[in-house]
Amino acid sequence: MCLSIPAKIVSIDGSMAEVSVGGSLFKAGLHMIENAKVGDYILLHAGFAIQKISEEEAAETLKILKEISDTLNE
Repeated sequence: MCLSIPAKIVSIDGSMAEVSVGGSLFKAGLHMIENAKVGDYILLHAGFAIQKISEEEAAETLKILKEISDTLNE
């Protein structure tokens, strides 16, 4: 099973971006998406941005992942 997580682009240097996921920063290759810019939300998988998504989609997915985590930690 593959899992991608929503992330927000905080900076771009060439074809690489620094992205934020829950306050943690990661590097992400931008090779698979077009016209990425700071502030965009992406799906991050194995170090690559695989798709741009809306802020609403990102928030909803992060909410669901938090609910799963909270349930598992009870």
